[in-house]
Amino acid sequence: MSDSISSVTERSAKSGKARLSAVDEHVIEIVSDSGEGAQKAAVSFAQVSAKMGNYLYTIEIIPSEIQPPPHTVGSASGNRVRLGSKPMTNGGDLANVVLAFNEMALLSRMNAGSLAKDVIVIIDSVWATHSDPVICKQYREILDSLAKDGARIYEVPMETETLKIISDPIKGKNMFAVGVLSYLYDRDVELMKAMIASTFGKKSKEVQATNIALFEKGYEYGSTIFQEQFYIEAAPFSKPMISINGNQAIALGAIAAGFEICSMYPITPATSASHYLSEIIEEFGGFVHQAEDEISAIGVALGYSYAGKTALTITSGPGMALKTEFMGLTVMTETPLVLVDVQRGGPSTGLPTKVEQADLLAALFGAPGDAPKVIIAPSSIEECFHVMPMARRIAEEFRMLVVVLTDANLATGVQMFEKPVVTEDTLPLPLDLSPAPAGVLPYDWDEKTGLSRRIIPGQPGGTNVTTSLNHASNGRIYYDPDTNQRSHKMRSRKLAVLKSTLTAPAVFGAPEGDLLCVGWGSTRGVIEEAVERMRKAGHRISCVHIQFLSPLPPGLKEIMSKFRKVMTVELNYCDDPADPYIDSESRRYSQLAQILRAHTLVDIDCYGRVPGRPLMPMELVAALSAHIEALKTGK
Repeated sequence: MSDSISSVTERSAKSGKARLSAVDEHVIEIVSDSGEGAQKAAVSFAQVSAKMGNYLYTIEIIPSEIQPPPHTVGSASGNRVRLGSKPMTNGGDLANVVLAFNEMALLSRMNAGSLAKDVIVIIDSVWATHSDPVICKQYREILDSLAKDGARIYEVPMETETLKIISDPIKGKNMFAVGVLSYLYDRDVELMKAMIASTFGKKSKEVQATNIALFEKGYEYGSTIFQEQFYIEAAPFSKPMISINGNQAIALGAIAAGFEICSMYPITPATSASHYLSEIIEEFGGFVHQAEDEISAIGVALGYSYAGKTALTITSGPGMALKTEFMGLTVMTETPLVLVDVQRGGPSTGLPTKVEQADLLAALFGAPGDAPKVIIAPSSIEECFHVMPMARRIAEEFRMLVVVLTDANLATGVQMFEKPVVTEDTLPLPLDLSPAPAGVLPYDWDEKTGLSRRIIPGQPGGTNVTTSLNHASNGRIYYDPDTNQRSHKMRSRKLAVLKSTLTAPAVFGAPEGDLLCVGWGSTRGVIEEAVERMRKAGHRISCVHIQFLSPLPPGLKEIMSKFRKVMTVELNYCDDPADPYIDSESRRYSQLAQILRAHTLVDIDCYGRVPGRPLMPMELVAALSAHIEALKTGK
């Protein structure tokens, strides 16, 4: 037992507190009706835990409807918080604790299959004596069902206790809940009070004091019902750390990259990235433009970039579909542009608030004709920050459209990582606006690389023609076969040049074995954790994660050749080989699997799921174990 655990245990014994149990990690879910503040409660709890030295990874639980009917399964809103003493890369397995403001929110988590059998359930007992007998009945049935399976139930009069301090429990129940959880996890009381004061810093002193009183009331109540507290050892951070979500990381990365304008139109789950950016970008000489629609948003960004400014646009899948025509214009005119797509479930409106890696093929092929573009997928919240300067540099040096594919898991999740250091080296060199050399052409392609000098409108000696039609090096319209063939070749050649600068991805695990898992984007953490568990169990399994999806990195075929079987793990749909009518010719593969099969000519299998939530390590272990067993038995 560490000194920190010993001191806390001794203090607890002297004060008559509950016994203290040390755990390496725990998963806590806090859920309520939409608008009752469960997300704010979870954020406050998670932030204090981070300040106390615990690593974390959080996942938002968001209803699909903007204003869902209250007290229904579809209204559940909140957060999953995974805390631990070592770095967290995903939301973890089944929840150890769930705090629910009503039984329907609790039922939503049961339906999602996210609760452990022995989960600790903390629920507002006000529904046990509700005036509606149907609610009373369903409340008791749900709790009895959980208890039968081994759950430990704590029925807490949250609303009754909250009413002792504030007249409207909806405006205070969440801080009472934070107090209850803070006692259960022995959180620093003074640190939590400071966090609450900061959270309500824009409110009056009276509002701050009321919410602190609610927290204290919950903490006090927790001390009367729990016989056990949990202790998660603090991590020894040697460098400054930050905890932010992926959309905040994208926004801060855009600032670090020196973007001067972000043109956007609101769309879930991308909106908060541009909203957060709008709060800070003016301090760095830029601004956020909200256009009248998605088409205008990319049009404005493209226009600014054409004029020599550094521009990006942020959207989600349906918004990118509307941007398609301007994406093609970006490619044809070879105007640098960065497009961030925060993916969500599809098709069409699909699952607006749920995660899916749904847009890889759309990003790659979603434009008329042959429209080569760079596609990069960050695999962590930290990478969401660092990808932005890289995306800008590539866009400008190669005069290309760069698509950054994040997703709802990264966008709303919170992760702790080392505080980035921004230097002048992060930024590309300023544009050369000196008079253009005599005879320079707007598309003076280098025959070997396809690269050409960028000319800005108004640059002395740089007068030229720009068109969306096929053109020659001078920018003028040509329809002849040779010119059309050459211009396509030059635009495509740049991808090969970029690929020549990339290195082969690192293999996680041994360089050879039975099964190689290939992933991209936000699945990295869960894949690597699952693979690590299986390797410790003696399985010959490894994984590799791909950040550049266009162009693909070199060395993939060589890496794959050292494994008996290769399969992708993705959060998008694929047919199950055992389904009716599905055979080797009719089966539809996951999106990365399709691309890799075409590029490597390797018979790559796939594990694709669309549950509307991140994968859990335990379910991936089960799926991959089945594939390992099939390899052993030859089935």
